[in-house]
Amino acid sequence: MVVAQEARAAAIGRNIMRQGGNAVDAAVATGFALAVTLPRAGNIGGGGFMLVHLAKQGKTIAIDYRETAPANTRPDVFLDATGNFMREKSQRSGLGVGVPGTVAGLALAHRKYGSGKFTLAQLLAPAIRLAQEGLRVDADLADSLEWSTRRFRKYPASRAIFMRDATSALREGDMLVQKDLARSLQRIAAQGVKGFYTGETAMGIVAAVQGTGGTMTLADLASYEAKERTPVRGTYRGHTVVSMPPPSSGGVHIVQMLNMLEHFPLAQMGHNSAASIHVLAAAMKRAYADRSKYLGDPDFVAVPVKALTSKAYAAQLQRQISMDRAIPAKDIKPGNPLPFESDQTTHYSTVDAQGNAVSNTYTLNFTYGLGMVAAGTGILLNNELDDFAAKPNAPNAYGLLGGKANAPGPRKRPLSSMSPLMVFDEKGALEIVTGTPGGSRIITTVLQIVLNIVDHGMNAAEATIAPRVHHQWYPDTLNIERGISPDTQKLLKAKGYEIRQRRAMGAAQTIVRRHRWLYGASDTRRAGGAAVGY
Repeated sequence: MVVAQEARAAAIGRNIMRQGGNAVDAAVATGFALAVTLPRAGNIGGGGFMLVHLAKQGKTIAIDYRETAPANTRPDVFLDATGNFMREKSQRSGLGVGVPGTVAGLALAHRKYGSGKFTLAQLLAPAIRLAQEGLRVDADLADSLEWSTRRFRKYPASRAIFMRDATSALREGDMLVQKDLARSLQRIAAQGVKGFYTGETAMGIVAAVQGTGGTMTLADLASYEAKERTPVRGTYRGHTVVSMPPPSSGGVHIVQMLNMLEHFPLAQMGHNSAASIHVLAAAMKRAYADRSKYLGDPDFVAVPVKALTSKAYAAQLQRQISMDRAIPAKDIKPGNPLPFESDQTTHYSTVDAQGNAVSNTYTLNFTYGLGMVAAGTGILLNNELDDFAAKPNAPNAYGLLGGKANAPGPRKRPLSSMSPLMVFDEKGALEIVTGTPGGSRIITTVLQIVLNIVDHGMNAAEATIAPRVHHQWYPDTLNIERGISPDTQKLLKAKGYEIRQRRAMGAAQTIVRRHRWLYGASDTRRAGGAAVGY
């Protein structure tokens, strides 16, 4: 089964498994296809995180292919002469573009964990064909293009691909043809990662970045490496939870929150009752407070993963939760875990007949990233370096606060919320493969998918469609989706919550395995996704 945010790419991954490929082969083919069919988030110009579970070995690997800052990046890169944060620099200029990691990450997964039955070129072939021949713009793609028209207008290469003329984007029914992207994919097919990180493609990326104020060099691209890391592990009510380690903050804080929530009878409290939402929000606030202080790139700062994910530290935090009132964010500080020892994305999940699985989340950061296509390459570039903390307590585009641990620096990877996750039963058998886009709300969305299945006994579809809540410490607001009853909201307001209703949070892509059957759900919060299997 493959569950992805775009149906054509999901079908490509499914077909690879039908032809004898494994879950990794399917994930690689799906990832490259999404760069063509879901250009606002699928990418080869961004980066992400992948979990690979090998059923026969009983082993799970974390692949970090997060973007890196260019070698000459300074801590004050996004500040003006007086030390003020300049949002334009990190979000709308070449200074915000990180060295892309997607090609290196997918190639590493294929080389080390693919079935051996497909070459990288064979897995790229469906994406190349779609880019060359074009695809019909559907309503969802048309809406996202229209929303991003203002940014496309700034860049001639973007206008040439995504717009009808100087003022209007492609519309539903038009053909989206990406011949330059097809040629870039062909260079990868012919030369492997060198076809992206050196030569014509690399020169095009560097020219685009430097032409908009960035400092990326050919050496930055040529020296990029995807890294294997040890996954974060935790337990929750007898289940084993496995997710990404730093520079993802997701795995650490999902485990941290589950450790706190294990102290509360959530099933008896009732799904989305005032009591259960209250303890959820309390756990979220404490985890995001710790995120602001401790989390960063583990190659540059010491992140206390063991301490933050310890049951003892969670018990200490849990005792601070009052059932009667919401403790204001200003009264919650990052904890001291050391004695016990740190919105436009897409996710897809794959599981094969042998039980191998992939949970993959990757991103350009904003919708269509910077909005800039590197001329001659067809590649949309990210603005991922906005995820650094430009200065202590300066919020990024998602309102997240950070400190020195996540300061910009040469070759550093910015902290991320991307949280690909797997859950295993007490015998070590795969139960859940999930993940989601959603910026700062990724962590809490994935958390609630797990709670909905484990505590509330929901199936994959029920767990996905259920209304969600989110609190990230600052701003001190409880975000809720439609579907939370007015009576529940009234009780939460009485506890001191300021409530903000959001249209939708996240777009989870989930596979649940039960008795050798696979059940998939693609979140209907975003159109166009599919769960496909055989």
